[in-house]
Amino acid sequence: MKLFFSPTSPYARKVMACAITRGIDAQIECVTADPWTSPAALLAVNPLSKVPCLVSPDGFALFDSPVICEYLDTVGDVIPLVPAHGAARWRALKLQALADGILDAAILRRREMMRPREAEREAGMARQRDVVARSVDALEGEVPPRHVDIGGIAVACALGYLDFRFADEPWRATHPKLAAWYAEFAIEPGLARTVPA
Repeated sequence: MKLFFSPTSPYARKVMACAITRGIDAQIECVTADPWTSPAALLAVNPLSKVPCLVSPDGFALFDSPVICEYLDTVGDVIPLVPAHGAARWRALKLQALADGILDAAILRRREMMRPREAEREAGMARQRDVVARSVDALEGEVPPRHVDIGGIAVACALGYLDFRFADEPWRATHPKLAAWYAEFAIEPGLARTVPA
């Protein structure tokens, strides 16, 4: 398998955390790609020019981290990260969607922060900051379970991205239950080995 990724992409981190957790990371060749420059190798497999993008052994390209994680969940014989059915499945998928929403808002805000300041942009960044704050508040009220599944991995990657890109806005002090969960969960090999630098 070949994974086009950016070392600072929290979505790519989620994919690699899943691969490591499943013990299949050695089967993946990682190819660094800057999606903003639309490199030919990435465009050949992903017309969206987004990372992560996984090319399966038979040449089939998958993009969007939830799709890639779902695919990786079928590789090997380890217990799936996405529960097959019931309340556990829906909780894991809900947490993944909430975490991806945090990332969507944080990335939009980060991109806007790098541009010149304007009142309209400031309002847009404030809206994204509020999305993240409400979502982290929701996670404090519904802390993910301690067992490793796609929901927990996604939430940990989202919180890690907040630490990486918004260190001046600490969330731990006002979210003690979530902070305690994250401190324990972040030592899982898939997360510990993919911390952005």
